Amino acid sequence: MSLADEVFSLFDRRGSAVYFGERISMTEHALQAAWFAQEESAPPELIIAALLHDIGHLVESVPDDIGDWTADARHEETGARWLEQRLGPEVAGPVRLHVPAKRYLCATDHSYVAMLSQASVVTLKLQGGPMSGSELLQFETEPYYRQAIRLRRWDDQGKVVGLKTPGLAEYRELIEKLALRA
Repeated sequence: MSLADEVFSLFDRRGSAVYFGERISMTEHALQAAWFAQEESAPPELIIAALLHDIGHLVESVPDDIGDWTADARHEETGARWLEQRLGPEVAGPVRLHVPAKRYLCATDHSYVAMLSQASVVTLKLQGGPMSGSELLQFETEPYYRQAIRLRRWDDQGKVVGLKTPGLAEYRELIEKLALRA
């Protein structure tokens, strides 16, 4: 089974579920984030990171209703580990940091907090809230932190009901090319 087949199988099994408190599915969210990355002419690794940033939710079970969450699922770490083995650090690094990037943006950009969806506000609390000063400094030393901030913004944009995007099949060649390089 190719990596693209493995990814598509995960989306087939769990991607049609509603995206935790949003009005779109996990697959729609992933496709929208990748589409926004493409619209900004992001490099291939970052486009696939946008597509697969929530893969941790697909490889590990969490409650479907965000109201049932009592702790952060840490899906960014689960997803990054899964991606590191298959696509390398250029994809896994921004994925690992996309939740800390939300916390970073909440601490550094006051207009950012106001545009978060209600579900993102709920998860922000579970994820530790805005970063402290020392956390900000630590985050800025991370490789891929700038890419993670870009990814975070596409993640936040990718929640549009009815937005038409290319399907998963459009990413097959890119996934396989990156898998070969990793």
